[in-house]
Amino acid sequence: MFVKFRTAGGWSRGRLPAIDGARTAGIPVIYVVIELRPGQPEVSPRNRVLSAAVQAGLFTEGAPGTAIHHTVAPQQGDIVVAKRRASAFSGSDLDLVLRARDIDSLVLTGIATSGVVLHTLCQANDRDFGLTVLADACLDTDTEVHRVLTERLFPQWADVVAVEDWLKAIAPQ
Repeated sequence: MFVKFRTAGGWSRGRLPAIDGARTAGIPVIYVVIELRPGQPEVSPRNRVLSAAVQAGLFTEGAPGTAIHHTVAPQQGDIVVAKRRASAFSGSDLDLVLRARDIDSLVLTGIATSGVVLHTLCQANDRDFGLTVLADACLDTDTEVHRVLTERLFPQWADVVAVEDWLKAIAPQ
């Protein structure tokens, strides 16, 4: 399984080859998007990150700028899961989708490494998923935080590899 995250920001160059490689290898591509209801009833003022996003006008269902970028848009057969928090598991039906397909390992990419990827990785690890993080298909506004997470923390729980190496590993022999 391959999980791809949407954000309002840009995309690293590694994502498109990773998505295409997953599809070619028959690995399901699942997009996880953050969507907050109009009025954001699910956002507590105690949640600093989501409150700041709301103040910036981000992540409201159907709002301009929240669509999945056309260069990495889902294709027929891809799955889109909506979530309400940083982790792909929080406030979503991702676990149900994975269990229904008997998926036991995840390949994670996303923005931000210190938000979506970190929170999802922690929950997926606690749920005993096999984990791979494509380090060059993740992005964070703080490059040092990205480096520390992908080089020091994530390897404790996941295989952390470059897209090119992952594509070689999943290529037909």
